[in-house]
Amino acid sequence: MKTLSAKDAKNRFGYLIDTARREPVSIEKHGRAVVVVLSVETYETLESGRPEAHRR
Repeated sequence: MKTLSAKDAKNRFGYLIDTARREPVSIEKHGRAVVVVLSVETYETLESGRPEAHRR
């Protein structure tokens, strides 16, 4: 999994999108991981395995 700072993710948004299509990208703020960006395909695969009661 690649890691980017929030600043780099903002400044290199195109790179973030291209990278997230290949693998998850962890975004850090103040040195701490705060979010992970995933491709739609990866997200849908994860969602399909969740029980219906836990869907948002």
